[in-house]
Amino acid sequence: MPKYLAVYTMKHEDFARFRALSKAEQDAIDAEGVPKWMEWEERNATAILNRGGMVGKTTRITRDGITPATNAICGYLIVEAETAEAAAKLFEDHPHITVFPGDGVDIMPFVTDPPV
Repeated sequence: MPKYLAVYTMKHEDFARFRALSKAEQDAIDAEGVPKWMEWEERNATAILNRGGMVGKTTRITRDGITPATNAICGYLIVEAETAEAAAKLFEDHPHITVFPGDGVDIMPFVTDPPV
């Protein structure tokens, strides 16, 4: 079955707005979102090949050297599904976009064998 990289994205301004909330407000969002995330993973466990993880600040390496960089990537996981559309449908109700300030999940097919 085809395998897909699912990349969680978040706009920097949305993350900053979340971090500007009071600790109590952030905790309330976490209290709602974390259990829903766990439920989502349980519900889709057969499609998840690698739970991936969340990531932090970016460092870019180019011909000109090593520099800090920014992008919208904040995490990833690997799923398998019959089609890219089927893989995308797994994420329609994901807490990353329904509870947390994430702005999307990008789905990309692997063209080589992924690590699992």
